[in-house]
Amino acid sequence: MPSKKKPCRKHLPRGLDILYEDEAILVVRKPAGLLTMAAQGSRDKTLYAVLTDYVRKGNPKSPRRVYIVHRLDQWTSGVLIFAKTEDAKLTLQGNWEQTEKKYMAVVWGRPTPDAGTISSYLAENKAFKVYSTNDSSKGKLSHTAYRVVRDNGQFSLVEITLLTGRKNQIRVHLADKGCPIVGDRKYGMSKDAHRRLALHARSISFKHPVDGRPMSFETPMPDELQRLMKKPRETEGE
Repeated sequence: MPSKKKPCRKHLPRGLDILYEDEAILVVRKPAGLLTMAAQGSRDKTLYAVLTDYVRKGNPKSPRRVYIVHRLDQWTSGVLIFAKTEDAKLTLQGNWEQTEKKYMAVVWGRPTPDAGTISSYLAENKAFKVYSTNDSSKGKLSHTAYRVVRDNGQFSLVEITLLTGRKNQIRVHLADKGCPIVGDRKYGMSKDAHRRLALHARSISFKHPVDGRPMSFETPMPDELQRLMKKPRETEGE
């Protein structure tokens, strides 16, 4: 069984938490605003670069590195897995269909019915915007299960179980329901004044890539998302 390591906070930026670490994997809580990996032409700091520096303990000549298993959008917060060996990465990705991923989102309005599964073929246009289509030859079949937890008359808090893992899947599917995620200016309202995307990767459950033991990690919803769910009259003037 891989031995658990105690994180050395010296090489971590503020706002980034390591939830678990051993010789094979790193499980972290990503803050909103931090890229998982570099976009083409981007020079922004990335979680991949931060964690590679972390495992190298600040030594740029060290051959150590981390491996990306999956990603979160820049303005999505929450739990994320990185591998520390290529074998661990391949094993985790090979078992990805058995990995359970739950999200929390604050959306405009209230989806109807209160629970269900949104299904469509997702494709991407030349402007890198994902959209739903009925043409199976253009897109990949995608499924998003959701459940309304509560609403405050303006927004709803929705729990999401990701049944497939396509790019921007949750954002597109909720927009398709007429309830885009708060702060989503790409798939929702272009003049949405909320600074961050109100989407949080709450939990992930998977089998350890070395010994197969079940693992599960959960992170609380950020304060700024919780504030959105106060009664509208309580947030006026803030």
